[in-house]
Amino acid sequence: MKIRFHKDFEKRYEKLTEKEQEKTRGRIGLFLENPFDLRLNNHPLKGKYTDYRSINITGDIRAVYKLISEKECIFVIIGRHGNLYS
Repeated sequence: MKIRFHKDFEKRYEKLTEKEQEKTRGRIGLFLENPFDLRLNNHPLKGKYTDYRSINITGDIRAVYKLISEKECIFVIIGRHGNLYS
């Protein structure tokens, strides 16, 4: 699958700690191997994020993405659970 990153995702990614960035890279790699690996807790979202999906990066950090096609997605935002969904 081809992955793109929205500028908002990139801006927020840069604000993460180095450890959080490293964990994000690892989870994105896992996503590339198998988007539905149970460790990712890949699930659809509701409300303002209808038509988007989320994966777990850490216990509190989530990455939100949208499928563009069967072979392409765009990660649109990353952040702490409480900040994304409040």
